[in-house]
Amino acid sequence: MKKTLLAVIISAATFGVYAEQHDHAHTNGVGTEGGKQATSATISTNKAFAQQLKFDDVRAFENNNRGLIVSFDKETGDIIRNSFSFIDLESAANAPDTVNPSLWRQAVLNQAAEGLYEVLPGKVYQVRGTDLSSMTFIRGKTGWIVYDVLLVKESAAQSLKFFLQNVPDGGDLPVVAMLYSHSHADHFGGARAVQEAFPDVKVYGSKNITKEIVDENILAGNAMSRRSSYQYGATLKRHDRGIVDAALAKGLATGEVTYVKPDYELNHEGKFETLTIDGVEMVFMDASGTEAPSEMVTYIPQWKALWAAEVTYQGMHNVYTLRGAKVRDSLKWSKTINKMINLWGGELETLFSAHSAPIWGNEEINDFLKLQRDAYGFTHNQTLRLANNGYVMQDLGDAIYTVMPDSIRDSWHTNGYHGTYSHNARAVYNMYLGYFDMNPANLNPLPIKPEAVKFVEYMGGSMTILKKAQVDFDKGEYRFVATALNKLVQAEPGNIKARQLLADCFEQMGYQSEGAGWRNVYLTGAQELRLGGVTPGAKSASADVISEMGIANVLNYMAVKVDSLKAQHTPFTLSLDVTDTNEKHFVEMSNGNLNSIQTDELKPADATLTIKYADIINMLMGQTSLKQMLSEGKATLKGDQSVLGKLAQSSVEFDSDFEIVPLNKEMVDAELY
Repeated sequence: MKKTLLAVIISAATFGVYAEQHDHAHTNGVGTEGGKQATSATISTNKAFAQQLKFDDVRAFENNNRGLIVSFDKETGDIIRNSFSFIDLESAANAPDTVNPSLWRQAVLNQAAEGLYEVLPGKVYQVRGTDLSSMTFIRGKTGWIVYDVLLVKESAAQSLKFFLQNVPDGGDLPVVAMLYSHSHADHFGGARAVQEAFPDVKVYGSKNITKEIVDENILAGNAMSRRSSYQYGATLKRHDRGIVDAALAKGLATGEVTYVKPDYELNHEGKFETLTIDGVEMVFMDASGTEAPSEMVTYIPQWKALWAAEVTYQGMHNVYTLRGAKVRDSLKWSKTINKMINLWGGELETLFSAHSAPIWGNEEINDFLKLQRDAYGFTHNQTLRLANNGYVMQDLGDAIYTVMPDSIRDSWHTNGYHGTYSHNARAVYNMYLGYFDMNPANLNPLPIKPEAVKFVEYMGGSMTILKKAQVDFDKGEYRFVATALNKLVQAEPGNIKARQLLADCFEQMGYQSEGAGWRNVYLTGAQELRLGGVTPGAKSASADVISEMGIANVLNYMAVKVDSLKAQHTPFTLSLDVTDTNEKHFVEMSNGNLNSIQTDELKPADATLTIKYADIINMLMGQTSLKQMLSEGKATLKGDQSVLGKLAQSSVEFDSDFEIVPLNKEMVDAELY
């Protein structure tokens, strides 16, 4: 089993770092959980927010509890929900002061997922609570069909074992088929555990899944990894002043992201494809371009059951994800759900998916689907209505809430736990109109730091800013205080008082955030400001083969790593003969840019490199070197021997710990951590 470059990139880019939780010295008795207490302004804000919420609606909890066969026990081992034991399942309506009451209720709901559940008697089961997603088992004629296999190999192996040991009937049967609903890592990352347990398992995936896994994560992988550590709070403690939930479930399991390439990808010939897998007829509908660039939902006619993948869940999803990814099409998302309703809504009796508990009963399912449909349609249509009336991106984050219908506002499962309406509305604007609002002042502003210096000068200097900021902080006006102090800290990273107050602002804004990602971003920013550097965390260590990356993607990734100023003086051409995949590529460095194209025949070039694809991957992973392979005869280089040296000299390594908030080595309130 080989480790590939893509394996590391994908696991890091998709979910950032899976940090070990590090303790830091503390001296003030606050503890090592991190964070200060909520201010009176935050307490008042959260209490007022709670008054809008309908805590008497407990239907989601009832659905979650339905069908529980067995809860996890000590023999199950460590699972993700165990590390959130501070969450009292009886406290849904009684949030700590440091947590938005709506987010706390979602955290309690997700904490309630605790074992093996029966979705359809004798037919469909789920293991919920071991990872960010749920593992679903469907009874076939000769064995089990497993749908979505969690984020990491370890949690998948644990869930598989738990299921087979506790399912009422069929625990001695094999897993004969494995299906991936879409191209996000928490739905395929545990694949190797299933294949190792059942080597003959046949694997199915959504349309173009392997291609989309590569496309979404590789080229911006380093930046996405760093940003993901903020979105998922990789370095925060699990505590009411840190992480309380991951919106879709409790959190991310730690371990190895793996991938087994599908034997068959669905829906290549159109939007629908019907297959009978181990005696179970399944209708697959392509949903690509909604929640993921490759996605499918599945209808099982004989059971009147619909697998919704991640097109729906108990909350509003991301049209734009904070870690960074291509903006999703909220109109297509809404219309896809509408198609599900119109195709199958008349007879549906069971709706289940990769996150959250199932829903039963035709009327309840249709009510749920229609609200989900309309939440994405509302976000799309009202954003553009406002934009067509002159609202710009910065204004839309607040404006979208002023036009929200009561039915969407009052429903729990359309709340913005994962994707807030604020950043989703701005994503719709960006998708159609881009980042520029057409105000000439915003067309070509100064870079961030020079702009900050001028702002500080115009505002009367640091002492004046700090004095005014403290007054507004005491009033609870955190949003603008953070904006002003960010300018000051950008201009003066060593200004301890400014960093301290900015961190305090971020923290209180995090405590008030309904969105789990927003909370984590604010609290991680506060943590890094206080510690004076990037907070420690173990980088992802995906260890599986995703060699389906392909040479074309390797070359595209290498092109991103080229420093154009270094490369402009060293042009070259290279023909690449990849013998084990029978591919030929022509590579050209010109004008500081690396170009590549696949060809039918080797083209004349300055040099020709003959090599195996597997050896290229080993070389990129640092397991061997080209010099070693040439000396061992595993590769040959004919022509200009300096070509590869020119490429190496112009290539750079990315800084995986680049600055997000302004940093300075001196610590501020570090004893909190």
